Amino acid sequence: MLKKHLFTISFVSWLVLITLASLFSFSEDVSSGINIPYFDKIVHFIFHCVLVIFGVFSFKENQNDVFNLKKTLSKLVLFSIIYGILIEVLQFVMPFDRAAEIWDVLANTIGALAGVLLIKKYLSLTAK
Repeated sequence: MLKKHLFTISFVSWLVLITLASLFSFSEDVSSGINIPYFDKIVHFIFHCVLVIFGVFSFKENQNDVFNLKKTLSKLVLFSIIYGILIEVLQFVMPFDRAAEIWDVLANTIGALAGVLLIKKYLSLTAK
């Protein structure tokens, strides 16, 4: 059963990870020893890129014969953008020492679009 829904479990788990990492402050900041410019934007990019990739495989394992890549990608990019905006709004209103930034939304969007490009490239290579 777990193997049959591996990507769905991965997709939902990734959403939980993004939500927790985005909304809550931890006692010791994980990135405190990392001195990379715009590191947080890179993390946003990766979160949403992987979100789209897991999402495609989740849809694919659940839709079997009726899988439509174009519709799935459109839905996932839209979901990723709305989800990212919602996280930023929650950061703004919640009292957890988190700040909302428009640049985070941009990094999320670019990450989601990169996920689209990567998944298209991967699926085109595996179709041959």
